[in-house]
Amino acid sequence: MTEETCRREMELEIPAADVEKAMEKVAKEFARVARIPGFRPGKAPVPLIRRRFANDIKGEVLQSLVPEQIDKAMKDNNLVPITQPQVDKVDFADNGPLKFRAVFEVLPEVALGNYKELEIEVDAARVTDADVDKAIENIRERAASFEDVSGRAVADGDFAQVNLTGTPSDGGPPVKADGILVNVGAQDTLAAFSDNLRGAQAGEGKTFDVQYPADYPDAKLAGKSFSYTAEVTGIKVKKLPELNEEFARKVSDAQTAEELRGKIRQGLEADSEMRQSAAVREQIMRKLTESHEFPVPEALVQHQMDSRLDRTVRSLAAQGVDPRAVNVDWASLREKQRDRAVDDVKAELLLDRIATAETIEVSEEEVNQEIERLAERSGESAATVRASLTKQGALDRMKSKLRSDKTLDWLRSNARVKTREPERS
Repeated sequence: MTEETCRREMELEIPAADVEKAMEKVAKEFARVARIPGFRPGKAPVPLIRRRFANDIKGEVLQSLVPEQIDKAMKDNNLVPITQPQVDKVDFADNGPLKFRAVFEVLPEVALGNYKELEIEVDAARVTDADVDKAIENIRERAASFEDVSGRAVADGDFAQVNLTGTPSDGGPPVKADGILVNVGAQDTLAAFSDNLRGAQAGEGKTFDVQYPADYPDAKLAGKSFSYTAEVTGIKVKKLPELNEEFARKVSDAQTAEELRGKIRQGLEADSEMRQSAAVREQIMRKLTESHEFPVPEALVQHQMDSRLDRTVRSLAAQGVDPRAVNVDWASLREKQRDRAVDDVKAELLLDRIATAETIEVSEEEVNQEIERLAERSGESAATVRASLTKQGALDRMKSKLRSDKTLDWLRSNARVKTREPERS
């Protein structure tokens, strides 16, 4: 056996007497139903049956004795398998023992170290007047209007309205967009656009090349080069709305600007507390995984890597990007998830072990509450959601997730959490 990993190889042997007993039993069952020329049904002698159906009888014996022997060996060695045992090196000689090898992965033994009163330090959940001001400015930005200007060229801060046609250097299909607004000189605007549109007049055309960085947010453009033709159809400036009662009522249920500030502060404080809680949970799991060394099953790591890659694909699809059209080495990207996948698996195994040690369980009432929450979100009845989870085999996974979350809450309540002043950008 390879103790440094969760892979187990067991050389097993079933005594010849037990094999012979099983062979005889199976042969008698064959004899009862076999049709042999010259014999009435069920009257053919067993030795003849054993000779004529030797391979079939051996197959039946293998299917019955091998799983039983593997189960017995696992119980004798206190092993909990997580993969289906693969059987090879079968030695099934006549009148002898049945020998074979079983290869599988098991849950590791997790010896718990310190997990109580973990020392955690996180940013204080604090909201300043500057935070509120910034949030209000963001709302004003989103509610801004655009006014046309004339009689001058495009300047920094202006929004050039352009009809854009781009041809990729790799010979792919061209892109075309009419009436888009380019914020000239803005931090988020690529320099090539600002440099070529600055100083342009309405009605003027420009031709220029753009090299998109590899980390560009739009996956369809990231790392690619385009030749653009841009027709400037207008120049606009952004006008922010006044911060007054009319604005407060338009963007919220507040009646005054001061009431709007209060609601924004409450929302920011709730968000800050959520981030702090997430930071505490993340640090708890990091401290636990770093302080506990044990092997993790490769099968669980592979499953976690697949799950992480699947979330990436779903995220791209949600953005309207066809993952098959993205120039990404998916095999390499999947492999890069390995370290985090190992930590994920370690974390889940540790939480399960701690939950067992502290007798943390999920009640049926808590399960029903979660199903009710899922039902409310999906617009279906609780009975329908429960039936769907059961059919998909996801009910146990949901219970396991609830148990892990409950254990994390327990760990947080027993941790020594210190706060520090957050860094302000």
